[in-house]
Amino acid sequence: MAPQSPHPLDPQLKAKLQEELRTPWQSLRRALWIALEASAALGLAIMVLRLVGGETVDLNDVLIQVGAVVLFGYLLWKDRSPRPEVNPGQTGESTSRKGR
Repeated sequence: MAPQSPHPLDPQLKAKLQEELRTPWQSLRRALWIALEASAALGLAIMVLRLVGGETVDLNDVLIQVGAVVLFGYLLWKDRSPRPEVNPGQTGESTSRKGR
């Protein structure tokens, strides 16, 4: 008996597995960045409401919250999936024709 060839993978499944190989744990990281960003934003909002209400808030605490919002926002933005280019060879053509 000749060995049968394995069934080929579904192209969508193959693409998904290759993407996971390129960026492992991306969905878990994105969930973590979103949760930490939301926590930092909520903390900053509470501090701003306390300031508006007349309470004193330590400046170091506000700076930590602002830094956390910026840091986790940057990490979330940096960890995004790259967009496929529609027409990679025609990116500069549309802007150069407008001046003519």
